[in-house]
This record gives sequence, C-alpha cells and structure tokens, in this order.
Amino acid sequence: MKNNQEISEGSLPFLRVSFRSIRPWMKPKIIVGGVFVFLLCFMGIFAPILAPFDPNAQDLLKTLQPPGWWGGEHFLGTDHVGRDILSRIFFGARISLVIAITVVLISGLVGLALGAISGYFAGLSDFIIQKLVEVVWAFPPLLLAIAVVAFFGQGLGILIVALVLQRWIPYCRVSRGQALGLRTRDFVYAARCLGASNSRIIGVHILPNLMQATLVIGTFAMADAIIAEASLSFLGLGVPPEIPTWGSMLADGRTYISTSWWLALFPGLCIFFTVLGINMLGDGMRDILDPRLKRSGSGTG
Repeated sequence: MKNNQEISEGSLPFLRVSFRSIRPWMKPKIIVGGVFVFLLCFMGIFAPILAPFDPNAQDLLKTLQPPGWWGGEHFLGTDHVGRDILSRIFFGARISLVIAITVVLISGLVGLALGAISGYFAGLSDFIIQKLVEVVWAFPPLLLAIAVVAFFGQGLGILIVALVLQRWIPYCRVSRGQALGLRTRDFVYAARCLGASNSRIIGVHILPNLMQATLVIGTFAMADAIIAEASLSFLGLGVPPEIPTWGSMLADGRTYISTSWWLALFPGLCIFFTVLGINMLGDGMRDILDPRLKRSGSGTG
C-alpha cells in the first residue's frame, strides 16, 4: 500500500509538467481552429466514403432541387445539371486539402533552403537570392498564377506550380533573417571548429532553429493557397472542369444566385470556415511560438 502511494506521489510532478506543457495549447482559437482543420482533413480523406452520390453523376430530371433537410434524397440539394451538392463539397474538400498541403510543403522547402543559404553564406549568395526574391515579388501573385495557367493549360500539377511560384518568398525572407543571426552564435562557431562542413552546419544547426517561424507561416500559407485555388477555379483557370472544387461550384452558382441560393451558399461557407479555422490556428500558434510575444505578455490571452 505504501509503495503504491509512493509511486502515485512520485508520478504527480510528471503529470504537472505534462499538463503545464499542454496548457498553452488549450486556447479557444487553437481548439476552434483545430476543429475546422480536422473537419477539412476528415472530409478530404474520407470523401469516397462520406459522399452519398458520385460527384459528377448528372440527373437532368432532378436539376436545382432545394436542400432536402427533412428526409429529402439530396441533403444540400442539386445543381443545374442534377449533381449532388453534398458529394461535390466532400470531393472539393479533398482538392483543397491536397493543394494546400502540397503548396505549403514545396514552397516551405524551397524558401527555407534558399533563406538558410542566403543568411548563412551572405555575400554573393545572399545578393543573388535576394535579387531573385525582388524580381519574383514584383509580380502580383494572382496575376502571375493566371498567366502560368493560361500559358501551360489546366491541370492539378500546373496549378500547384503556379501557386508555388511566389509563395516560397515569405519563408525565404524570414529564414534568411534568422540565419543571419544564427551564423554568429557560439554553437555554430563550435561546430565549425570541430570540422563540420557548411552543409552539415546548415542541416543540423541552422535549419532546426528555423522550424518554429516556418510552422507559423505554413498555417497562414495554407489558407492563402485555398483562397487562391478557389479564385482560379472561379475564373475557370483551376483544375479541369470534371474535378469538383469549391471555387468552380461558386462559379456555377452565381448564375442562379437569385433563385437557387444553395448552389453558392454552401461552398462559400466551406471556404469561409476553412480559412477562418486555419487563420485562428495559425494565430494561436504564433502567440505560443513567437518569443517576442511571450516576453511582451501578449501571448497569454
């Protein structure tokens, strides 16, 4: 009995430490944002299981049916060619999820690598990379994406490339600024004195210290990628028409906005709550991970 009591008392400090480390993450905006992001991932991953109909199946006898909330066959109604709105929303979430994750990963890797190289080596390397940043940054993001898609044609891969072209720059600029400070730190000097190569110093000592800021940028970049994809799809320059997206659903619904309100409302709400949730999650993560906010006390709210 005494041994059990000692074990229980000995485990309390560990529990207190664990709760103390989790407590900063239990903020309302992180929880709410995490729920929205979880729903997006859940809908995207399990779309084939959740969707009650084929998203591209047309039934001209059931066009523009209103939402059947009280036992109707189509819970969110049908569009102008009889396709089920709910099924198309589920599969549209899959496209948004794939594009957001892919764009963030590729742009993050490119920007992080270029920023670390620019900040660590400085000199000529820094000059060339920063001039490249200035040239690419001079083009309006949406206009550049439209030009790329219009020139190379529609396709998921083309769309991802068009969105990545400028979205690596925030990662590059932030990581460069941090790398400029890290290159003069004692642990970098110590690694250099021990014979570590530049590539090892960057990979082992510089890049891990850039991850916190990159993680925060990535959450906001996901929301930006979803809005950009929806904008291009709304203009007819996104993925091919046979692939359902929230932006293309908005474009289809604008013609019937005065008579069939559900065509544009539900995909619009999906975009709104998804972007809101990702931004709330990113804002909460910034409050926790940004040391300047911790010192000022603004990250405690």
